[in-house]
Amino acid sequence: MKAHEVRGLTVDQLNEELVKLKKEQFNLRFQAASGQLENTSRVRQIRRDIARIQTISRQKPPSANEAKGTAKAKPKAKAKAKG
Repeated sequence: MKAHEVRGLTVDQLNEELVKLKKEQFNLRFQAASGQLENTSRVRQIRRDIARIQTISRQKPPSANEAKGTAKAKPKAKAKAKG
């Protein structure tokens, strides 16, 4: 999957695609362990696609539903050193 294809997806579609790829990665690991994996380059493609989707999903602004649930913590003021 190319980056421009991933950027065109919504956040929900990105999450669905991520779940699908993680399942495929899980299955490929089992195939590799049992010696049934024929296309070894697919493992690398899946890993990179997962990273690409995670990167682009972090770059997208959160939806209104997600923004309500997560409040960012305010940094605490540093104590002045006595000296």
